[in-house]
Amino acid sequence: MKIITTPDKRLREKSEKVHKIDDEILGIIADMRKLSLDWEKKHPYELSAAMAAPQMGVNKRIIIVRDDMNDKKNASFTALINPEVIKAEGKVKKDYEGCLSVPTVYGMVPRETKVRIKAKLEDGTEVRIKATDELARTLLHEIDHLNGILFIDHIKGVKDAFYKMNDKGDLEPVDYDSEIADNKELWGEE
Repeated sequence: MKIITTPDKRLREKSEKVHKIDDEILGIIADMRKLSLDWEKKHPYELSAAMAAPQMGVNKRIIIVRDDMNDKKNASFTALINPEVIKAEGKVKKDYEGCLSVPTVYGMVPRETKVRIKAKLEDGTEVRIKATDELARTLLHEIDHLNGILFIDHIKGVKDAFYKMNDKGDLEPVDYDSEIADNKELWGEE
C-alpha cells in the first residue's frame, strides 16, 4: 500500500459505505495507521493528523484521526467508519491545511469551527462526536475525502490562499497564476 497523490483520479471518487467490520476492514485501518506514520517520518516539520482510506486508493468510508495532534510522540489514531456530518456550524474560520495526497501545497481554507459527526468505531460501537476548532477542521477535511473533495477545491481561484513549505518548515505564499491556476497535475486534469 502507498499514499496516492494528485492527479490520481481515485481521489475524486465518492467512497462506498462499509457494511461489515471484518478482518479486511481492520487490515485497511492498520495499513492507514502505518502509512500515516511512515509518511510522517519522512516529513520532519509535519504531523500526520489524519487520513482517509481513499488516500491509499481504497474506496471505503473510513478515516483515522490522531488522538493527540499536539504530541508527535503519541502515535495512536482513532478509526471512524462511515463518518457522517450531522451538522457543521459556528463561525467560519480560515486556517492552514495540508494533505498527504496533495504534496507540497498548503492552503488557507475556510471551514466551520463546530461539527457534529456520527460514525462507528472499529469494534462496531456507534458514536456521536461534537468537535470544535482543529478537530472539527480535521474531521471535515477527512470526510471531504470520502466524497471525492480535496481541500484545494475550497480555495480554487483564491489567489492569496496557497502556500508551500520551505526547507526550514515555514509556509511561504505561492504565486497563484504561475504555480497553481493551470497546474493540471494538482487539479487532476488531463
